[in-house]
Amino acid sequence: MLLAGFARIDITPPLGSLLRGYYYERPADGVLDPLLATAIAFDDGENKAVLMSLDLCGIPQPMQDRIRQAAAERVGTVPEAVIVHCTHTHQGPHATEEYVDFLVVRLADAAELAMQDVKPVTYMGFTRGIVERVSFVRRYRMKDGSIRTNPGRLNPDIVGPVSEPDTMSQLLVIEREKAKEIGIVNFQVHPDVISGCRISADYPGFVRRTYETLVENSLCMYVNGAQGDSNHIDTSLPKEINSGYKWSRYMGTKIAASVASKRELLEELPIGKIRFGQKNITVKTNKGRPEQMEDAYALKKIFDEHGRDVAKTYNGTFKTVYDYVEALRIVNMESVPDERELHLTALSVGDWVVAGIPGEPFTEIGKAIKRDSLFTLTMPACCTNGMEGYYPSADCFEEGGYEVRNARFVKGIAEAITDGSVELVNSLK
Repeated sequence: MLLAGFARIDITPPLGSLLRGYYYERPADGVLDPLLATAIAFDDGENKAVLMSLDLCGIPQPMQDRIRQAAAERVGTVPEAVIVHCTHTHQGPHATEEYVDFLVVRLADAAELAMQDVKPVTYMGFTRGIVERVSFVRRYRMKDGSIRTNPGRLNPDIVGPVSEPDTMSQLLVIEREKAKEIGIVNFQVHPDVISGCRISADYPGFVRRTYETLVENSLCMYVNGAQGDSNHIDTSLPKEINSGYKWSRYMGTKIAASVASKRELLEELPIGKIRFGQKNITVKTNKGRPEQMEDAYALKKIFDEHGRDVAKTYNGTFKTVYDYVEALRIVNMESVPDERELHLTALSVGDWVVAGIPGEPFTEIGKAIKRDSLFTLTMPACCTNGMEGYYPSADCFEEGGYEVRNARFVKGIAEAITDGSVELVNSLK
C-alpha cells in the first residue's frame, strides 16, 4: 500500500537578510508574503521518500547534502531518497551558513510532519495544459548579429528570441483516504518578477494559493522546471505592464488555472512502488586562462567600486556588464578544482518521476528529459539538491551571452546533464 503525507512550514528569514539574485546588496526591508517549505512524504512499506519544494533562490550542493542527511535521519530513510527543490525566487535570502543551520532543523521538521500525515493513496492521475505568454526565452538575436540576454523592452534592435519557451504545464494529483488531495504543479520560468527589497515567494506562491482556491479540498506544491534561459519579460510591452507583484499574481494564477481547469479530465496513473536514485557526474570547471587573470582582477576592482551599472572603458575598449560578469566568474573560480562532481537525482512513484538538476538548466534540457523519459509523467526540477550555476547548451556557448559568460562549467555541460538525467530517470522505470 502506498501512503502519502503533506506538510508546509514557514522559512521566512528576518528583516535585514540579504536577498539573492542580483549584483548588488538588497537587505530585506519588508515581507509581501512568507517564504514556505512544502514537503510530501511517501511510504510504500519498503521505502520512504520525501520531496520538498522551498521558496528560495538556491542552496549550494554541500549545504543541500547536510539538509538531505538530516531529513533522512529524521524519517528513517537514506539521503538519496530526499529531494530538495528550490523554486528559485529572487526575493529569498542568500544561503548563508547561519540560515542553512536553521534550514537543516526546520526542513527535517517538515519531513517528519509530512511523514506523520501519511494516508493511503486511493488514486493518482495527471493532466497537462498550455500557458501562453507567461514564459519567454530571454536570449535574443540582435540586428548586429550578437546575442543579448534581456536586451530591454521595446528595443528596436531586437530581431527575435533564439529559441522557443516551454509552455507546457503539468499536474499530478494524489487522492488520499479521508484526507485532502495533493496536487503537484510543474512549469518553467524564472521567478524574478517582483524586484525590490521585500521578501516574497513570487509567482510560485500564487500558483499554490490559486490552485488550492480553484480545487476544493486540495493542497498544492509547485515545482519549477528548466528555467535557466527564460523569464517573464515580454519585450513588446513596456515595463509597467509586465513586472511587479501584480504581474507575479497574474502569472501564478494563469499557471494554476491551466491545470486546475482540467482537474475533472485527469488520466489515471498506476499506483506503484517508490524508487529513487542519484547519479554523480564529473564535469570540467570553466576557469579563466592565465592570460585573463590580470584583466579580470582589474575589471572586478572597477565593478566593486562602481556597482552593477558600471559602463567604463578599460584599456581603450568599452566594457559591458557581460564583461564584468565574466571577470567576476574568472576571479571567483581561480582556486576551484579543475573538475567538479554534480548530483543528478530522481524520485519516482508508479509512472511519475521528478528529475532533479542542481542548478539552472536551459529550456532544451527540460524538453529533452521529458521527451526521452520512459515515464508517462516526467517533471524536470531546477535548483534541486544543489545550485551550481547555469547550464547552457553547446550552441549557446557558440553564441555567447550573459549565461554563457557566467557559466561555471565548460561547453558540453548541458548535454552531460541531459544524458545523465535521462539515463538515471529511465533506470528507475
